[in-house]
Amino acid sequence: VQLQASGGGFVQAGGSLRLSCANSRRTSSNNAVGWFRQAPGREREFVATISWNGGITSYADSVKGRFTISRDRAKNTVYLQMDSLKPDDTAVYYCAAAYGSVAGESANSYRYWGQGTQVTVSS
Repeated sequence: VQLQASGGGFVQAGGSLRLSCANSRRTSSNNAVGWFRQAPGREREFVATISWNGGITSYADSVKGRFTISRDRAKNTVYLQMDSLKPDDTAVYYCAAAYGSVAGESANSYRYWGQGTQVTVSS
């Protein structure tokens, strides 16, 4: 599994961005995939996760109702749609593939990590 995150950028508060996490090996993944973020001076935190078939999703309370995680298995890609963005959402966002088909909030459950993509939200 090789993951590549993209879609970050600069946006004003209230705006939207869609992040993508592509599995460049072009093989069907039976792993859950999660998104995490890390802001300067802060620890990495969980954002959202989706099970191998998309049937189970979970979100951090701070993004619930604003962010939506989804996956397209035919394209081997997981998306994070981010709406109503706030300055507090500014961070480097990372996607990661879990050891199993379903995973939770712990970073220890994730085996493969992509490079980060920067999201900056201005007030």
